Amino acid sequence: MRIAILSRNRSLYSTRRLIEAAENRGHEVKVFDHLKCSVLIEEGKPGIFYEGKPIGPIDAIIPRIGASATFYGASIVRQFEIMEVFSAVKSQAIVRSRDKLRSLQILSKAGIGLPKTAFAYQSDHLDDIIQQVGGAPIVIKVLEGTQGIGVVLAETKKAAKSVIEAFHGLETNILMQEFIKESGGADIRAFVVDGTVVGAMKRQGKDGEFRSNLHRGGEGKKIKLSEIEKKTALKAAKALGLSVAGVDMLQSERGPLILEVNSSPGLEGIEKTTKIDIAGKIISYVEKHIIKQNRKDKIGI
Repeated sequence: MRIAILSRNRSLYSTRRLIEAAENRGHEVKVFDHLKCSVLIEEGKPGIFYEGKPIGPIDAIIPRIGASATFYGASIVRQFEIMEVFSAVKSQAIVRSRDKLRSLQILSKAGIGLPKTAFAYQSDHLDDIIQQVGGAPIVIKVLEGTQGIGVVLAETKKAAKSVIEAFHGLETNILMQEFIKESGGADIRAFVVDGTVVGAMKRQGKDGEFRSNLHRGGEGKKIKLSEIEKKTALKAAKALGLSVAGVDMLQSERGPLILEVNSSPGLEGIEKTTKIDIAGKIISYVEKHIIKQNRKDKIGI
């Protein structure tokens, strides 16, 4: 099978592990920097090129699209889909998950537990908005932030109003979110592949840090999810249309609450913490789909 990994850097841990897992199963692997790809849109002849040259036959792609290249990267994934190349992560799901507000709205509609979240264009009625999300302290998040960057904990109402007004003054879109005190600066990352939780870890922020991201010094510990946590993670990934996802959630007094669903979750933290071959499970999922599709083609479905 010919697999293409869309990644800006083949030396990144996640990309290297996917290459290794695919090659160990005898597959041919190519790595394409999606920002160096271009598309040709023509009636009945969709095309895709890499550094100006046509990309040869590909059976499947595994997108590793960074947040800074969401629009362009998703466009390249969409072009492969138009050319009937299987994608481990669908273009529409990438776009949905990267829009924090949109993804929370979708999850809310699906009846999935979430921290109370507010979104407002202006700074009018801040007292009311802060009260609506449970009062201070509150978490303030920049919509475009990743890996804990652009996330602020405002301990008091006065501090919250100052931060919100500052962001609005810079014309920056933000979310105002309930602070879940009982989570104790920890969250859970559940890794979902093809409708199954294949690994999970609890991430604990370092002392004095409410953000638990491993990139910010947090520590990971392998855990076994409760049934409700497992169901919540699977329901969240399904609601956003993601077959491969990192689902982040908080443990609260009212059950698991989804923070974010990541369409391009890193493999390093989850693999090193759980000792599970997550990359191999992603390749197995791709193999399963291609085999299934080939069977359909043979019988003319």
